[in-house]
Amino acid sequence: MSDPRDRANPSADEIRDIVRGIVDAALAGDAAATSPTASTAPTSTGPKAPASAPAPGTTQSGAERETIAIGADHGGSAMKDAIGKMLTEAGYAVRDCGTHGTEPVDYPDIAHDVARLVADGTCKWGIILDGAGIGSCMVANKVPGVRAALCHDLSSARNSREHNHANVLTLGARFIGEGLAIEIVRAWLGTAWAPGRHAARVDKITAVERRYMAATGEVRR
Repeated sequence: MSDPRDRANPSADEIRDIVRGIVDAALAGDAAATSPTASTAPTSTGPKAPASAPAPGTTQSGAERETIAIGADHGGSAMKDAIGKMLTEAGYAVRDCGTHGTEPVDYPDIAHDVARLVADGTCKWGIILDGAGIGSCMVANKVPGVRAALCHDLSSARNSREHNHANVLTLGARFIGEGLAIEIVRAWLGTAWAPGRHAARVDKITAVERRYMAATGEVRR
């Protein structure tokens, strides 16, 4: 009989296989989205991204409802709450990873919590705020399967989605105002991934990620 403790403490190889499975699932979803029949074939893998972000006060049908993970350190907490309110009013399901005040916290913890929810498929997208947005972006991009983009304007928000297939957005709460932050979120959610020539380049991002996972021989949670 196997020891229950073995299941509670998986080996490095088992953890690496789990992470590779997450990456493979993400790539399979990308391939389905770019298939010539993707627009007509029925799917049971979940809702499609909206062509444009809904306006506040409108709601999405249950089939279109999508979950977004949000999080911020103490420098971005107030802006996070404003964005979360807008998303909820627009009909999205919001998973708030904190923090909930101005008491100092470490941004790597919050960023990791959000990124992990996107990587494992619990949430479709993630939005993270800290003072500059740089540190959270660095942390999120350490999580296999995450493509995080730091955006300070509408053009970079749209580009990160269309060209880089970003699934996590980071914002610098000390560099932009609340109104602009909300507009960036709208532009980011409302821009569809445009594969074509960009698909091979995004595949290379994943290939680099896999190369270093294999080189280290381990994955730390």
